[in-house]
Amino acid sequence: MSGRCWHNARPPSPARKTLLPPVCSTPVALSRRLSVAPMMDCTDRHARYLLRLISRHTLLDTEMVTAQALLRGDPDYLIGYSPAEHPVALQLGGSDPTQLRRAAGIGADFGYDEINLNIGCPSDRVQAGRFGACLMAEPNLVGDCVAAMQAAVQLPVTVKCRIGIDRSDQDEDLFHFVEAVAASGCRQFTVHARKAWLDGLSPRENREIPPLRYDTVHRLKRLRPDLEIVINGGIVDLEQALAHLRQVDGVMIGRAAYHSPWILAPADRLIFGDDASSPNRAEVLEHYLEYLQSQFSMGTPLTALSRPLLGLFQSEPGARVWRRTLSETAPQTDDATVLLRAARRVVPDADRRAASIG
Repeated sequence: MSGRCWHNARPPSPARKTLLPPVCSTPVALSRRLSVAPMMDCTDRHARYLLRLISRHTLLDTEMVTAQALLRGDPDYLIGYSPAEHPVALQLGGSDPTQLRRAAGIGADFGYDEINLNIGCPSDRVQAGRFGACLMAEPNLVGDCVAAMQAAVQLPVTVKCRIGIDRSDQDEDLFHFVEAVAASGCRQFTVHARKAWLDGLSPRENREIPPLRYDTVHRLKRLRPDLEIVINGGIVDLEQALAHLRQVDGVMIGRAAYHSPWILAPADRLIFGDDASSPNRAEVLEHYLEYLQSQFSMGTPLTALSRPLLGLFQSEPGARVWRRTLSETAPQTDDATVLLRAARRVVPDADRRAASIG
């Protein structure tokens, strides 16, 4: 039962009041002007729920799930989610068109808003399975995969890739890849503006060492104005996002949004033009703690539920005490009330005064 959520899982006890986030009470249209990158061990369903409380419009992505794992495993455990997360995209990994077609169908049945194909991960494990960034060397196969997925679902099927791999990293290599995959019908590409070294660098090093080449992604958009181009890589705040939006259609933020989720608080107003008032941190925390209690009652470990909260007060007075309290309390208790009391006790003063918590 651990890890299940409200989608295809038993609901909280009727005796409990379920506090659904008001920012998610009405679905919004899918827009890729701003999105949060799919990140393994980061963008799980609990982190996505917290991020949705902060921004109503930002597109959220799941962690990558391989098509083979989804076909062989428990789909509810692997890709279940709360309806409050919409708009949300499912990212799949794989290189077998038949498997990807079936996996995309499962994602559509679960109600995802988009299916994204991972052509950017450079890890050894991913390469051994013949998917991820190594497939940039096989654009025709990627096109076949996209076509198979599109034939199975009515959802947008999109691709996330790098600007290149190894020594195939000239602008023209990226343009050739996009041209071939677009011929299959793919109309949206998210491009990480670093190449990937498939041998010699770890996944973390591949996020930091190859230089960022934003101009390559900007040029791609100029060459293919008919395609929707989203830029990713090294973008840490909305000021940078707004600058890129003058050149491309969308911006994807990665680890900055996970480690400092409050950077998304102004996104609905600045990026999407929604002037509705944004919640303060105390309000977000109040709703997330209600979610935490309901999920804990269904067997989800407190460590998994508290982890997304660690960065909520990043750069604010008291942030270090906040992180330490959550990190030390969650592994030592199986009582959600104990964690909630500890969290309430260390909320920075300004946010404690803004709302009554727990």
